[in-house]
Amino acid sequence: MTARNQNPIVRFFPILVMFTLLTASVLTPESATAQEAKDTLKKEAPKKWFESMSIRGYVQVRYNRLLETNPDLKCEQCDKSWGDNGGIFLRRVRIIWSGQINKQVYFYIQPDFASSASSTSLQFAQLRDAYFDVGLDKKNEFRIRLGQSKIPFGFENLQSSQNRLPLDRNDALNSALSNERDLGGMFYYAPEKVRKLYASLVNDGLKGSGDYGIFGFGVYNGQTANKPELNNNSHIVGRLTYPFQIGGQIIEPGVQGYTGKFVIPSDQLSSGTRVAEKNEYTDERVAGSFVLYPKPFGIQAEYNVGRGPEFNKETDSIEVRDLHGGYVTLSYKTALGHHILIPFGRYQYYKGGKKHELDARSYRVTEYEIGVEWQPAKQFELVAMYTISSRRFEDFKKQDNLQEGSLLRLQAQLNF
Repeated sequence: MTARNQNPIVRFFPILVMFTLLTASVLTPESATAQEAKDTLKKEAPKKWFESMSIRGYVQVRYNRLLETNPDLKCEQCDKSWGDNGGIFLRRVRIIWSGQINKQVYFYIQPDFASSASSTSLQFAQLRDAYFDVGLDKKNEFRIRLGQSKIPFGFENLQSSQNRLPLDRNDALNSALSNERDLGGMFYYAPEKVRKLYASLVNDGLKGSGDYGIFGFGVYNGQTANKPELNNNSHIVGRLTYPFQIGGQIIEPGVQGYTGKFVIPSDQLSSGTRVAEKNEYTDERVAGSFVLYPKPFGIQAEYNVGRGPEFNKETDSIEVRDLHGGYVTLSYKTALGHHILIPFGRYQYYKGGKKHELDARSYRVTEYEIGVEWQPAKQFELVAMYTISSRRFEDFKKQDNLQEGSLLRLQAQLNF
């Protein structure tokens, strides 16, 4: 059969085959390669810095007047709504903005919108934390922290108020650092596995302190957060701690200390109070800590000794005097269905001065607290705590001021 007499399909079949092969071997791979490239770019495109940020926070509402026996029993550094004329009170309104903006760079900013300038001026916005961490290795086991942050002295000082069981920090160690923070530079080290453990102790509701390393060392101003430096002498702080897992239990012993010179601001002095040259005083302490995390029974205990400024009513002067004191908190974590209950009790004692208060007030504190925290959901907590307290706090204006009494305290907390 001649070419002219062939079926048209037969004549064009070689052309169809060649066109199909060309399409399969040339056009289709190009199209697939382009799509694969797009998919790869999608997978490998790094997150923009703002995509790594998170916003969270909490709000605490308190009432302290139930079953109150002495309206003159107060605690300035604890809660300004204690005592006479205290009503429903916003203790904290915190919003935390943080993010890992680079594999080795992390930032943390936390303002408080319920700061109290005085017992008559409430709900001021004030900066609590503003710092960044720079990792010195790929795993960020070695970090430098710069800015305003918590000073690594005391487990309860480092523990967030969002996680703490008693409504206020203990007088003995908290008297070292008003608001627990200052401006400075810190070095922290912790192995990767310990950093993960620290995170789980908070996330699992075991009242952890957060990740401040197993070793911390730093330099800070010494006048405490949101206060200007008043001398050329920086404070130095160091802390060593380590969490051990023994069976199903986790314990964490620790030791810490700091030293420096503290200057009492002139607006914290009564007229007639005698002071040292330049209002400057030795300020140094060491402390030991022991924590048994509540699985289900928990123990948290700390004690510190040192020297610091304290008002002496015998001489009407502020002098460097010895100080000591501590606390022990016992707790038990249990679940009733989806509800978490943590009954707890705390005893605390402190003898010494409070350098942040008028005339570096002289304190003698003995206090017992018993309470329970109820968590019907992670987003809401309610604490009821009964306090039996004996507080002697004396300055130039009040030189014989012993207040004793008891009260029932309530706090509702929203977590978001």
